[in-house]
Amino acid sequence: MNSQFSQHSISQIHFIIKKKMMASTAVSFSSHRPTPAYTMNYPKPNPTNPISLPNSQANRAASDSDPPKFKGSPQLNRWSRARAIRSGRKLERQGQRSQVVEMNPRVQPKESVSSPPTPAAGAPGNEDGEVTTGKSIYMVSDGTGWTVEHAVNAALGQFEHCLVDRGCPVNTHLFSGIDDVERLMEIVKQAAKEGAMLVYTLADPSMAESARQACKLWGIPSTDVLGPITEAVASHLGVSPSGLPRGAPGRKFPLSEEYFKRIEAIEFTIKQDDGALPQNLHKAEIVLAGVSRTGKTPLSIYLSQKGYKVANVPIVIGVELPDTLFEVEPEKVFGLTINPVVLHTIRKARAKSLGFCEEIRSNYSEMDHVRAELEFAGKIFAQNPAWPVIEVTGKAIEETAAVVLRLYHDRKHKCSMPRISKRY
Repeated sequence: MNSQFSQHSISQIHFIIKKKMMASTAVSFSSHRPTPAYTMNYPKPNPTNPISLPNSQANRAASDSDPPKFKGSPQLNRWSRARAIRSGRKLERQGQRSQVVEMNPRVQPKESVSSPPTPAAGAPGNEDGEVTTGKSIYMVSDGTGWTVEHAVNAALGQFEHCLVDRGCPVNTHLFSGIDDVERLMEIVKQAAKEGAMLVYTLADPSMAESARQACKLWGIPSTDVLGPITEAVASHLGVSPSGLPRGAPGRKFPLSEEYFKRIEAIEFTIKQDDGALPQNLHKAEIVLAGVSRTGKTPLSIYLSQKGYKVANVPIVIGVELPDTLFEVEPEKVFGLTINPVVLHTIRKARAKSLGFCEEIRSNYSEMDHVRAELEFAGKIFAQNPAWPVIEVTGKAIEETAAVVLRLYHDRKHKCSMPRISKRY
């Protein structure tokens, strides 16, 4: 029995040992697995020590990064040689060094700082150039200067052919309210420095004489506008002039009947503007009729300031004229007409000022409507031949007013010679 136990024990021990050996063998195989064939262990790159490429690769990379070089054209060569010759530099021969133009897009060109331009002849600040500033005319008055200014403007109107083209530019300077000799002498001295001409209207004979003597002393060309005509009137009337300028403390201007008549005329004209109150047309002294934008309103106001009661009536297609227009005396009515092209231009500007854009079309400023309206007004004028028709194209308000007043007084007084009479 002992022998059986011992054999059984020995066989069991062998089985346990064999089992452990097999387990240890499996563990050793699992801990030593072979590396796959496709896995390659390259050394990791070191950022502090970059891998240097071979010389051929480095040269190729450098050639790719460098900008290309192009030879300059013969035209550029000639320009460079010309600049070098002008600067006095020694030229290098073509065989010694070939000119190369390098294009580097990474370098931005610097902005060239140009030197200040040299002032041209005649420009301010150029001492050598001849400056054309125009001649000056000094206008001196002891009053408002209205008389001397209009006299000079009337004279300059004879030189429009020169003034428009600036062939003889003129600068006018008005000095009004000059009532003492000291201020007058300052103006005369300034005129002498500037080489100006002096035109004056001085009612005081002593002031006028001082201006004449000073201009003679300083060699200034001068003209007395008021003096000669005042002396002529004094000789004609046999009465000495007062020698006081308008607005002087010693002069009195009583509110005369003419003053109140002028105020009444202005008020009447404003109320009768643009066909208002047609029942009062018989009260007007002058009646103006015409299409829109022929200057009826400004002409009416200008005439009213001269003491005339004026009414104006617009002529519009599709709007009947008031019956009172044909009932008033025909000597009072004046028709106004204008060139259609000029009227079309004026109406276009008027429509634009009123805010009418091109998208908003209005027959008011269309050429066909302008022509039709002028033809309609012409037919009305033809039906009333007693109405004189005045062409206002290119005329100032003062010029048209002069024609109206001349015809008005001629027809009213039935004078043999056209005249405008006024009693003082």
